[in-house]
Amino acid sequence: MSPLPAKWRPHTIGGMTYLVVVAVAIAGLVLVATYEWRTGICILGVGMLIGAVSRFCLGEYDSGMLRVRSKPFDVAAMTALGVVMIVLALVIPDQRV
Repeated sequence: MSPLPAKWRPHTIGGMTYLVVVAVAIAGLVLVATYEWRTGICILGVGMLIGAVSRFCLGEYDSGMLRVRSKPFDVAAMTALGVVMIVLALVIPDQRV
């Protein structure tokens, strides 16, 4: 017996992947809130890249909540956002106060 009612469980692999992306984003935000901002932002970027790869690999029906617009747009937007977040987190110099 599952701990969640059937209406709360994801019905597609994309829905499950979406929950993984959300969990990774929450983990990244927790790290950002605990002053590990570089690591947290990199984890957020990796979460976006996981979403982009999943959206690229899954079909239209299976992509679930990862499907927002067309597949090329979704993949390009998530890839660009993930890469930009990781690059910016790595190249911004430390500012000692």
